[in-house]
Amino acid sequence: MAELAGDFFSAHSHVDTILVVNSCARGRAVAGSDLDMAVLILPTAPSQEIQTLTTMWQEFIATQPLIHRFRSTGRFTQVHLDVFDGRMVPTVWDDGGGPDYFEVEIGNRLAYAAPLHQVGKYFRQLQSQWLPYYGDDLQRSRLAMVREACARDLEAIPFLLNRGLYFQAFDRLYKAFQEFLQALFVARRIYPLAYNKWIREQVADWLALPKLYEELPPVLSVGNIESPELGEKAEALRTLLECWTCPEPHGHETAQPSAPPNGGPATPPGNSGVTEGPPSVS
Repeated sequence: MAELAGDFFSAHSHVDTILVVNSCARGRAVAGSDLDMAVLILPTAPSQEIQTLTTMWQEFIATQPLIHRFRSTGRFTQVHLDVFDGRMVPTVWDDGGGPDYFEVEIGNRLAYAAPLHQVGKYFRQLQSQWLPYYGDDLQRSRLAMVREACARDLEAIPFLLNRGLYFQAFDRLYKAFQEFLQALFVARRIYPLAYNKWIREQVADWLALPKLYEELPPVLSVGNIESPELGEKAEALRTLLECWTCPEPHGHETAQPSAPPNGGPATPPGNSGVTEGPPSVS
């Protein structure tokens, strides 16, 4: 099916590179996994080209028996394809902002993607611009912004609990948890896959922080939502934020050799296949 997409888009002059992304690109797909692809178009393409190609693709796959057979193999099995122009623009959050998918997009589309057919010059240019990581000034400003947003969300939790807004307090806790993960990766200059899945793999394996990972599941494990427990979880996460996301974190460890580098797709040990939104993340 990836070849089907390759044949379809390779005929279009504005297409630079066709990519397999997410689990399939990382060699981690299983029966029932989605097939996720991304199509990089040239920045000189007309402004409406993304919508045009997306519409043409949807009309094309509606007539393809192979796509229908693939989707019928599982209730949640889908073919996802994103058309993008390579413009990676960091956002500036307001008081309620965060997390965002700036680093996730770069990771999934440039660092860990597996190109089909030929790799275009524009894709190479983007890799050279963003890999192994973006510049120091942007890294410092992004880290400060994410840390501040995480701390602010944690500070709001006692106020919400005092008002009896327990579910909103849990929502803030989960938001802060994802912002903590974003700050953790920015601090270590490693592009992530996602903030809501593959957490063990990313933290314990890629960042080589298995002991830190052991502290993460308890943060979101709440026995009684209408209790002071949420406040205790917020304090625990605040401690992790200060310990692990400082601009120059102590105890910094390099990623293990099996972890995907920021320069290309991963090849898990013992797997010879090709090597994860917002871009869709499977």
